[in-house]
Amino acid sequence: MNKLNHSDIIGVLLAGGLSRRFGGGDKCLNVLAGRTLLERVVERVRPQVGALILNASGDGSRFADVRLEPMPEIVADIAPGALGPLAGVLTGMAWARSHMRGACWVATFATDAPFLPGDLVDRLSAAAHQQGASIAIASSSGRAHPVFALWSMDLMDDLRVAVAEEGLRKVMTWVERYPLAEVDFTAAPVDPFFNINTPEDLARAEQFIEGFHGD
Repeated sequence: MNKLNHSDIIGVLLAGGLSRRFGGGDKCLNVLAGRTLLERVVERVRPQVGALILNASGDGSRFADVRLEPMPEIVADIAPGALGPLAGVLTGMAWARSHMRGACWVATFATDAPFLPGDLVDRLSAAAHQQGASIAIASSSGRAHPVFALWSMDLMDDLRVAVAEEGLRKVMTWVERYPLAEVDFTAAPVDPFFNINTPEDLARAEQFIEGFHGD
């Protein structure tokens, strides 16, 4: 496996969840210290990938007020029914195959984790290269975070079968079928994969933000 370049990697921002614990709506449009979660995540992600898309279903005009230049292209799930993160990964792969045929990898990111690492893709790609893995995922504090991951485009047809024919929804069930690299990130002073699921989590993030320097 050749070492990966950022231009070879398509970034996919996963924003297709139903946000039930937050009361519904687009969780990534909630504001943290004056900026939306989506704006904060894109700031962290954009330097790490080549092209960047936002996986979100429905009317894309609701993102019109997001202060991003350029705004990532909004791409709805290719499989209907809010089928979860695996459908988002598949959507990113399908977009890459149609729009950037030279891309060999897709990197996925949750849009509710404003502290995600600035070296996430570098470390995942290095681990995939060193271990000959088809998938690399992040972890912290002994917990895997498979939506923060790097996926080989070679897995696209298998993933399509898993989502559309098997009805598979659990990310780790599918991940564990393939050569896997797991990269651990320190959780101090803030877990970089702290995700905002509830209004209480957003309040905690407000407390964290003052001491966060984005290393």
